[in-house]
Amino acid sequence: MTHSNDSLQSISIQSLFQPFVSDKLTLNNRIVMAPMTRSFSPGGVPGANVAAYYRRRAEHGVGLIITEGTVINHPAATNDPNVPEFHGEEALKGWARVVKEVHDAGGKIIPQIWHVGLTWKPGDHPNPDILPVSPSGLDLNGNKVSEPLSETEIAELVQAYAQAAADAKRIGFDGVEIHGAHGYLIDQFFWENTNQRTDRYGGDMVARTTFAVEVIEAIREAVGPDFPIVLRYSQWKTTLYTAKLAETPEKLGEFLAPLAAAGVDIFHCSTRRFWEPEFEGSDLNLAGWTKKLTGKPAITVGSIGLNNEFTSFFSEGKGAEATSIDHLTARLERGEFDLVAVGRALLVDPAWAEKIREGRSDEMEPFTADALRTLE
Repeated sequence: MTHSNDSLQSISIQSLFQPFVSDKLTLNNRIVMAPMTRSFSPGGVPGANVAAYYRRRAEHGVGLIITEGTVINHPAATNDPNVPEFHGEEALKGWARVVKEVHDAGGKIIPQIWHVGLTWKPGDHPNPDILPVSPSGLDLNGNKVSEPLSETEIAELVQAYAQAAADAKRIGFDGVEIHGAHGYLIDQFFWENTNQRTDRYGGDMVARTTFAVEVIEAIREAVGPDFPIVLRYSQWKTTLYTAKLAETPEKLGEFLAPLAAAGVDIFHCSTRRFWEPEFEGSDLNLAGWTKKLTGKPAITVGSIGLNNEFTSFFSEGKGAEATSIDHLTARLERGEFDLVAVGRALLVDPAWAEKIREGRSDEMEPFTADALRTLE
């Protein structure tokens, strides 16, 4: 029996468009818009253009939108005055409009709440007179820039995260994502190179999760038992792609256990290439290992849709390509992970999910750096 490319294509993509159902979140399909910093919110306030940008993705069938990183109420949370804030009346009014537009288009949306920690230089705006903060006052290269955070300051940061999550629930978001990846503040507590503390916030791998655990527990208390909490984490850092928090599956299990116990519902596992195995001796990627070790749903991410052969559905010689859609969906079908986050491909093409579903691969918009200059 033979199959046409069209029928094979529909088989291949079917798993992407199956509903996702967990105890706290139900989605129409498995496609997630990954968080991507856009810096189109002057003064930290998202405007009508930002609301329209997210609505377009919902209109074209994205199952869940995760907003760009939005900064919590702390003076050192960002060094970009055009990154949206998640505090203050005007910014929250702007986010309420975003929620309404996405919901009116039939979509679901969660904000990513964020503190950049010590990833900016003293003198940067919007607050040039203050110093960046981090667990030990060390930047990603181990250089001392400021003093370690005090326990009082840490408690204030925990409450700022909790307040942002409470506001997210109040204005109608469908959950919240905590940015704990890429060398930003929470990840600086995770990583031994930047966390040299000798109190309860430092030490071995489990001890270094203490700050994140307190953030997660405070958020859970603020939003109640039924509001979904997503945690984005990564091994790699923005300046060091080869970094690893955990060198083995056993170490990764030690790291993830307290985070899962604290109240994370879904892990968003940031890798640069979804097809790369995380550890030797297994084909599982970081999301696959995370789901296996915690039993929690996992989101995979990393260069999805950017390879030229991604949409060459079962074409001659390309069916087994690690970067292709059938390779991705085969892993999804066997339950390695539950959701698929798409970044730059969705940034440049709001209709990417719809085109995938309808087999319109010849209409895909290729990503170029020019796409970053506008909010389409």
